[in-house]
Amino acid sequence: MAENEQDDNQSSDKAKEFERLLDDQEHSQFVLRLYVTGLTTRSTQAINNIKNICDEELKGRYELEVIDLAKQPELAKGENIIAAPTLIKKLPLPLRRLIGDLSNKERVLLGLDLSPRS
Repeated sequence: MAENEQDDNQSSDKAKEFERLLDDQEHSQFVLRLYVTGLTTRSTQAINNIKNICDEELKGRYELEVIDLAKQPELAKGENIIAAPTLIKKLPLPLRRLIGDLSNKERVLLGLDLSPRS
């Protein structure tokens, strides 16, 4: 009987740890960098798209830095940017890269390890 109680306690502890990890993810701060090349239509779309997604899904939990590679081309090499626009999720880990105008919200959320708010 004591063995069953121990198994139940371990299962309960694992469930609590899982819930804690989910809660941490829901409240974690996102650090994002969007690399664009000038004020092109594609760059502007990417900026607007990621701002809208962040405002809807990460309200108050994100830091977004937009970097214009036309003005700071040396930063492309440091981050291994091969195409623009490129969004890099620095935090929370794991690091993720998304390339394009970020118009497909479902793909962006998947890339950020998020599920849409209901």
